[in-house]
Amino acid sequence: MIDTLSREIPEGEERLTLRVEDGIGILTLCRPEKLNGWSWESSRQLGLMADRIRFDESIRVVLLRAEGRAFCAGIDVTAPGGAITGRSPAERTHRYYEGIRWVHERFAAFARLPQPVVAAVQGYCLGFGFELALMADIRVASDDAVFALPEAQIGVAVDAGGDMRIAREAGAGWAKLLALTGRRIDATTAESLGLLQLVAPREKLEGAAREIAAEIASNAPLAVRAVKRSIDAYADSGMAEALDRTALAAALTLTSEDAKEGYSAKASRRSPDFEGR
Repeated sequence: MIDTLSREIPEGEERLTLRVEDGIGILTLCRPEKLNGWSWESSRQLGLMADRIRFDESIRVVLLRAEGRAFCAGIDVTAPGGAITGRSPAERTHRYYEGIRWVHERFAAFARLPQPVVAAVQGYCLGFGFELALMADIRVASDDAVFALPEAQIGVAVDAGGDMRIAREAGAGWAKLLALTGRRIDATTAESLGLLQLVAPREKLEGAAREIAAEIASNAPLAVRAVKRSIDAYADSGMAEALDRTALAAALTLTSEDAKEGYSAKASRRSPDFEGR
């Protein structure tokens, strides 16, 4: 299911691309026809990109962006290897737990890059997409951006720490409101909560994000990296332990009957009938 050994990205199977311009590493989600839906393979490639960026002295800052009308609309349910199987419920839960921990490790490599990350977000930014954007150090969004953590609506836990990052940035009450309801919020609301640092018209999004990235790239690299590490050390206190609990919660809910019902209801466009099992 998960290719944990290969360090290659086959041609035509790219989920992300990387190019470097004037000290800026431009990391692009590049499957616009799928609304940049996320998959196990996307997580693998994100980890590979993080490894490439980390020791590249020509990259002083990362600009995370996406092609098309959406930043990332969440999980790509059509991607190969999506569901994890097992010979028993216990084995399936264990495999999900380890798989999600593996994803957390890929995300950690990205979130803990020494270089700051500026995210430019447009359109749908849902589920895993929202969680990915929250891993950036600075977030800029277009005025048509829409954010949500809809996992509870389909019977699963938020599985990559997005709810905790919202709690860190906006407070526990807002994290609970968004994660427990799955409610969508617009860019103006996200900015008012401190989840965005800037909102720009759609046509000016790229320029606004690049301007911030260029300002960072022009500063002393060692100082910039030290500032990021210091702030993260304060803000992320306890995050590692909490993410392990998140992985277990996600594994248990992903293997529940409620999750099966939630996905089925979503596919057939009906309201789910959850029974808590």
